[in-house]
Formats: sequence, structure tokens, C-alpha cells
Amino acid sequence: MSDQGDKELNRVHEERVDLANKALEQASAAVAEGNYRLYYHLMPPAGWMNDPNGLIYYKGEYHAFYQHNPYEPKNGPMHWGHAKSKDLVNWEHLPVALAPSEIYDRGETGGYGCWSGSAVDDNGVLTLIYTGHVDGRTPTEVQCIATSTDGVTFNKAAYNPVIAGAPEEGGFGFRDPKVWQHDGVWYMVIGYGKDGLGKALLYKSPDLRDWSYIGVAAESDGTMGDMWECPDLFPLGSGDDHVLVISPMNMGTTKTMYLTGKFSYETGLFDYRYAERLDYGFDFYAPQTFLDGQGRRILIGWMNIWGAQMPEQEHGWMGAFTLPRELKLSEDGTLRIEPVEELRAMRGTHHRVSNLSICAGTEVPLPEIHGDALELIAVFNTNQSASDVEFGLLLRCSEDGSEYTEVSYSAADRKLSVDRNHSGTGETGVSEVNLSPLEDGRIKLHIFIDRSSVELFANNGLKTVTNRIYPKPDSLGIKLFARNGEAFLESLDTWKLTTEG
Repeated sequence: MSDQGDKELNRVHEERVDLANKALEQASAAVAEGNYRLYYHLMPPAGWMNDPNGLIYYKGEYHAFYQHNPYEPKNGPMHWGHAKSKDLVNWEHLPVALAPSEIYDRGETGGYGCWSGSAVDDNGVLTLIYTGHVDGRTPTEVQCIATSTDGVTFNKAAYNPVIAGAPEEGGFGFRDPKVWQHDGVWYMVIGYGKDGLGKALLYKSPDLRDWSYIGVAAESDGTMGDMWECPDLFPLGSGDDHVLVISPMNMGTTKTMYLTGKFSYETGLFDYRYAERLDYGFDFYAPQTFLDGQGRRILIGWMNIWGAQMPEQEHGWMGAFTLPRELKLSEDGTLRIEPVEELRAMRGTHHRVSNLSICAGTEVPLPEIHGDALELIAVFNTNQSASDVEFGLLLRCSEDGSEYTEVSYSAADRKLSVDRNHSGTGETGVSEVNLSPLEDGRIKLHIFIDRSSVELFANNGLKTVTNRIYPKPDSLGIKLFARNGEAFLESLDTWKLTTEG
């Protein structure tokens, strides 16, 4: 394309971005501070948010992009929203980064837009790699890039798409490119499916422009869904240890998974030896990871799920991200997933309860602990509790006891549950996961409450459970309980949480 054609292409894109930003500004003014607006999670100023895109540590700051419809709080034409942070706690919203403007990402009806992807630092140039999607177009999905030198304004490449279609016909989906660099070569995994099997396709490039198809890096064993959305392959641990995070489609209640094993750049094959659900809550999907300036592998997910009731839509917005979580690989192939250290900066007023026996069939109110923005760390000792006891906490309790979210552990079944059947409006249901006590017999529950969310990290991040809840604003109480026997609480530390902004 000529320089004039390049300028015209990006003039159109700039117009679309400007329209989106104006619509967002107008819509944001109408979004009230409402009952469900989160205090310390990243959410859109208005409109719709889903998948995290382009998570990157760039020039000393954290950047988070996201699937975004700035025009209404519903799934629609996908743009890329954009925010940045210096500390992973306080986020500054930036102008919309990408808007559908070209034949490969803009349609008239149906699904279209700049769909999910990733970001890399190409010698100081912040480069976004995304899927252009247009329903009814052939091919429906292609891979594209856009670049920025200031980290705010992005230009689409004149030579888009850089990958013009799937390597073979008859597949299901071809989207969500995740790109990284190894030994001076760029690599990309793309979500795909064929013959009922989800797959991660592998490509490589010397320059982010010319891509060669290597093959299928990994695929389902027949039990992991028929298309793998948002694949993310990265090294963790030592040697050639790698993790592949996927969001399988059509796999029942399992929404996300991680696979651990060995990846070879020589063969392009990921030999996974362990697979497990990544998060056991209802509201966790399309996570993405990135490497930060400290060498940490950090993960952020979409704290919602397709098809659920979304009460915040009535207030002019929809969607939020999970808290940032650091990943570590254990020798047995399991992940440890814990909230990043920076979140401790939010801790305000502290209260501690120690060495408390909870009688069977009782609930113990904690009047000095209440709120809708709290961090709690509860340690129960099963060695000093009855063998068949069930114990835990009731969160966001109403004064009359009719509204609460229950976090419970059954010693007999070795099962951890989060019950939101009495949490308020929105979806109901019980999240469950098998959990053995730590070697010393303790059960450690690390919980973050934020207005319309509960995130649980159990036994030092061995299991996580993420759920949205929508209680009444005056349901602020916290209680301890025990059933079927006496429980022993070794300690409960709580903090009220605040941010700078």
C-alpha cells in the first residue's frame, strides 16, 4: 500500500476510535457509583468488557487491554479498551486503542470487531496482535497487528492481515493469538478446533509480519472441549517446563484449564503430563498471563462468564477483571496461584481473632468485622476439630440472616464449597473443589471481597474459586460457623481495603 493509502487507512481508524471515545465519555457520565461498582478491580468506565487482551509490562508500567463495546453494556462490535497502572492496584483509563474499521474486522450486522489477542514490545514499539473477525466473511477470522510508539495511539498495519486464514479448511475457530519471543524469533499460538478436538496451533516469524505455520503444538485428548479459546503457552519453572492455559468451548462446567509439561522449540510440540481446571468458580474465563519487570508470571482473567445474568448491565456497564495473580509451578506439575504482593498496599484497619472454638450448630457473628471491601485470611486446624465437621464463613450477611455467601469446608468429604444460593440477585449455585488439608492439618482460606465479587485462594493458592455476587448494599456482616461437630479457628486476620483513587 502507498503512503497515501496507509494514511487513509489510519484516518478511518482514527475516526472510529474517536467516535468510540466520545460515546464512552458520554456513557460514563451516566454510570452511577451503584451498588455493584467494584472498588479495587479493573472494570470499564461504561459499556461492555470481556476478555483481557494485550497484558504487558511496558516502559515501567502495566498495560491492560480488553474486549470492549463502548456503545452499550452488551456484547457487540468489539473494540480494545485500555488502562494502565504503576502498581497493579490503581488503574488509569486510557482512550480506546482499537476500533473495527477495515474489511477484515468490520461488518454491518452480527459479530465483528477486533477480537482477542496479545501485546509485545518490539524494540520499543508496543505491538498488538489481534483477531479480525467478521461474521459471514470468508475467512471469518484472520490475524492482524497494530503498533504504537507512545503506548496510547495505535495504527493498523497496511499489510494486514498478517495471517490470512487457518492452515486448513473445516476447522472451528481460528483466533486469540498469543505471541512471545524466544532466541530472537517470534512465536504465536492460536486457538482452533477440528473433528471435535480443541487445538493450539503454532506459528513463528522473524519480524511479526511474515509468519510460518509449524503445526499443532497441543490438542485435546477428547475430554477438553472442541475448540481452545485464548491459548497461552509460556515457560514456568526450570528447563523446558511450560504451562498451557486454555479456555475450552463446550466442556460442561469446566471453563478454563491449565496443562503442564515440556515444550520443545525444535519440534514445536508441547508434551503435557498434567491437566486440571484453573479456577473452580462460576465467573472466571479467558485468562491471559504476562511476564513483568520482576520476572513474575502474572495472570488476569475475565471475572464473568458467557450466558450468565449480569445485573450491572442495568447500571450502564458490564464486566470486570480478576485480581492479578502470580503463578508458580510445583514439582508435581500443579500450579500455585496467589494474589500479587502489591495488593497488600490496600490494607487498612486490621482485626485479628485467635484460638476460637466454634460449637457444632452455631454461628458466631463478628460485629467488629464488616464491610464490602475486605481481605480475610482464616486458618482452621482440622487436627483439633471433629472428624466430620463442616466449618467456614458467611460473607456479606444481612442483619436478618436471609442474605449471605457461604464458604465452607467439609472435613469428611475433603471438599471446599462456595454457596451463593442466598447471595442476593443474579446467578445462584454452589462451586465445589476437592481439597486436602496442608501437611500440618490446617485449612487456609484467603478471601477478597469487593462489592460484587468474592475471590478465594485456598491452601496457599493450591485451589482458587472466583464468583460474582450481587447482595444488597447493607448486607455487610461476617460470621463463623460449624456443623456436625466442633471446629477450631486458629486465626482470622481481616483488613478493610482502600485504594488511592
